[in-house]
Order: sequence, then structure tokens, then C-alpha cells
Amino acid sequence: MDDERVDLPISPPVAPMLAKAVAAVPDQPADGPAWSYEPKWDGFRALVFRDGDEVVMASRGGKDLARYFPELVDAARAELPERCVVDGEVGVVKEINGVRRLDWDSLSQRIHPAASRVAKLSEETPAVFIGFDALALGDTDLTGEPFDVRRAALLEAISGDGRMQVSRVTQDADVARDWFTAFEGAGLDGVVAKPLTGSYVPGKREMLKIKHKRTADCVVLGYRVHKSGTGLGSMLLGLYGDDGELRMVGGSSAFSDVKRQELQQMFEPMRVDPDNVAQGELSRWRSAGSGEWIPIRQELVVEVAYDQMENGRFRHTVKFLRWRPDRDPESCGYDQLDVPLTYDIHDVLEGSNDA
Repeated sequence: MDDERVDLPISPPVAPMLAKAVAAVPDQPADGPAWSYEPKWDGFRALVFRDGDEVVMASRGGKDLARYFPELVDAARAELPERCVVDGEVGVVKEINGVRRLDWDSLSQRIHPAASRVAKLSEETPAVFIGFDALALGDTDLTGEPFDVRRAALLEAISGDGRMQVSRVTQDADVARDWFTAFEGAGLDGVVAKPLTGSYVPGKREMLKIKHKRTADCVVLGYRVHKSGTGLGSMLLGLYGDDGELRMVGGSSAFSDVKRQELQQMFEPMRVDPDNVAQGELSRWRSAGSGEWIPIRQELVVEVAYDQMENGRFRHTVKFLRWRPDRDPESCGYDQLDVPLTYDIHDVLEGSNDA
């Protein structure tokens, strides 16, 4: 995005600062704090530029998000300073079992080509912007400043009284580890650690991210043929609910050419009806524009790695780990995946910061 509507110390296009994955929350060094910890938000990364009435909202890849979130453009004009650049995440909050949390399905539906649909969804599922860094305030370029200076500017720019909110932070590593577990119920994706003395470096992986990684045993429901026409494209998975019904929860598709051929040969004799394919709900994971998939006998159990569940399904495509011939398909239930909804999303925002 090359937007000439704004004239700021930092103007688009700007690539946001990124994070590299690590296995655990880093400890603070003995000689004093080096990290600021914050929840890892699970939404659309966005840089918001405001120059008077002009507001630009750019995605991580530089695409225009403003057209899909007009309510956030209005909020930026009403709630941000006249001239500023802030970095954060766009999310949609939904109440689930009496607890408000981020909802990826509602957020992803906001990206729609029809203006009428965008307008309708902006009223039905309005978004929030959760700021976690500041690049500019007034005529001051903050990218060369340490994080504590940028954080102070962020709190000055966003009061947190409307749709523009601010993420909580802590310098206590033990608190961050508690957040890693507890805040998942609010729809978060882990924890981020930022160097306190580091500057804001666009496009560089200067931060650390610690994401949820788990395993689950699932029933293999069927498969799709690869888009090339040969070999397995994706393995479709299911779990049993409390009512005893087997429900589709996602798919696994990252296989080598050799493995794809091997899996198709393995599954072919297990087809429930060799002459027919199924349609329907599984089209959420459709391949090559088709919702067709091939059911097989529900006899195989596979262990997969996943990061998060949402609305009874895996949030992302999962990774095949190993076969579990020691597990009965009927033993593969949701109970192994439960994440309690103990934290309301508003408990994770700066207004409730007690750390």
C-alpha cells in the first residue's frame, strides 16, 4: 500500500515488527528486566495511521483493511489523536457461555467484497482494535525509541474508552506464564515478549512469541484427493461429542508426494461407498474449489498437533504426528481438548491491568 493521503513522520507502506517462535516464556535476567510480556492476540494485524480526518488501516501485507471495518475508521477519528501511528490487532468479540472472547469465525466473515454486506456486518459484529505499540505521535517518530517510551505514547494515544483498546503488559515472567494458560479462554494465542530497550524495527523478527501447541487423538473420517488428481490431498478428522455424535473438527494436509500416494492406497480399500463421495459441512476444508470428500470406515485413530480450538473445531490445519492403533475411535472425544472459558476478553485489556 502506497497511500499519499497521510503526511506523518511514519507513513505507509510500513511492515510491522514481527516475532520469532520460541518454546517458553523467557526469564528476566538477574541484573534487571529486559522483557515486556503481553498476550498474543489472535486477529488481523493492523497498522492504523491517522492524519486529521484521513485514516489508513493497513494489514501485515500492506492491504487496505479500512474498507472492511468502517466502524474502526470512525473510532480512529473519534478516539485517536489528530496525528499518530499505532500497531495492534483487529478482532471481533463474541459472547460464548456468558464470557466475551475473540471469535475468529466472525472476524473472517468481515472480509467481504460487497459493500452492503460490509455495512451490515459492521453493525452486527462490530470489531475492536487492540493496540500494543506506537510508531508515531504528533510529529515525533517513535520507531527509534525503546519500548517503554513507545508504550507511554500508546497509552497517551488510546484511552481505552471505546473501540480502540490497549493490551495489558507485565514485566513479571511468572505472570506471563499464568497468562499463557489463563487467557486462552478469552480467545488468545499465547504470549509475546518484547525487548524493553529495543527499537521498533519494521519487518524484522525482534520479538519472541510463545504459542499454544497441543496434541489430540482424532478419528479419520475420510479424505480428499489432491488437486493434481492423484494422491491424498487432505485427511479429514472427527471427534465424539458428549451426545455420542461424531463431528468433523478439521483436516491435515501437509504431506510429501510419497506420503500422499501411500495414504491414498491405504484409504482406498476402506471407502464406505466406492462409487460415491460426500458433500456438506466438510466443504469448510474444501480443496481446489470442491467440497467433495470420500468417507472411509471410522476405524483409524491419528494423533495430531494443533494450537487452538474454536467453536468445536481446530482453529488451523493440524499436523499429522503418528498413528494410534492402541486407541479406540470411540475414545476420541472433546474432553481431551477442553479449554475453560474463565477469562472475559475485557479482563485482558489495559483498563484492568493489575500487574
